[in-house]
Amino acid sequence: MSDFGKYVDAFTPAEVAEKVKTVGVDKANMSLIPLVILSLMAGAFISFAAMYYTVVMTDAGAAYGMARLLGGLVFALGFILVVIAGAELFTGNTLVVMAYAKGQVSFKALMRNWGIVYFGNLVGALVTVYLVYLSGYLTDGNYGVGVTAIKTGLIKVDHSITEAFVRGLLCNVLVCLSSWMVYASRSVTDKVLAVLFPISGFVAMGFEHSVANMYMIPVAMIAATDQAIVAAGHFDAAQLATLDFAGLMGNLIPVTLGNIVGGAGFVAMTYYLVYVYARPNR
Repeated sequence: MSDFGKYVDAFTPAEVAEKVKTVGVDKANMSLIPLVILSLMAGAFISFAAMYYTVVMTDAGAAYGMARLLGGLVFALGFILVVIAGAELFTGNTLVVMAYAKGQVSFKALMRNWGIVYFGNLVGALVTVYLVYLSGYLTDGNYGVGVTAIKTGLIKVDHSITEAFVRGLLCNVLVCLSSWMVYASRSVTDKVLAVLFPISGFVAMGFEHSVANMYMIPVAMIAATDQAIVAAGHFDAAQLATLDFAGLMGNLIPVTLGNIVGGAGFVAMTYYLVYVYARPNR
């Protein structure tokens, strides 16, 4: 019988669970310098996706559903870069909890990985925000790109704590299911397709991703300091008042917690119970 199928067919869910555990151990034990560099890269990659999204959503008109679908598809760029080029993304690393639950990673190692990756993603995103500011990108389209950046940021900071948490939870369920399917893939094409629909789906549905928001809200704050952009968007001071540090933290904290619950709880621990805990020999 030919072995061709095993090189073409996707890995089974049980095989994926084993891969996620093994990769989780590697991630938790990664040395500091590579972990920091790859975390910075992931923050920048997701920022590139947010930049692409902002351009596409500028002057999108009344085609709400189709515009959000297109915006979601282009936003998948960031996750494709993370998966194919290689980077450490906080939301995907919530799957490392599977290795912790199995006893292969300590709580300290888990927190080290999450902490370094989270703050590395933040720095990567903020550096990208500064480069965007220097590039003049926000003035493109007769200031339309900057106007879209402000509108996007305002939507995010105006969510209630509950809305931000639940949207973060739902977002990372889809992100981690995408990561799960990437682990099932055998080719670059497989991986791109595994990323495309879950990621475009969460964006189109308006769910909240902490690392994306590390770029989107600060870039809106920067855009709001440009009076030409503010005038082009007909914003007033009262509208822009929530685009401040308190607004940023009011979004990032509940969204981050929601991302953790969605990825670690709803995906990693669910599959752990099915494919690892229920099969003690694994």
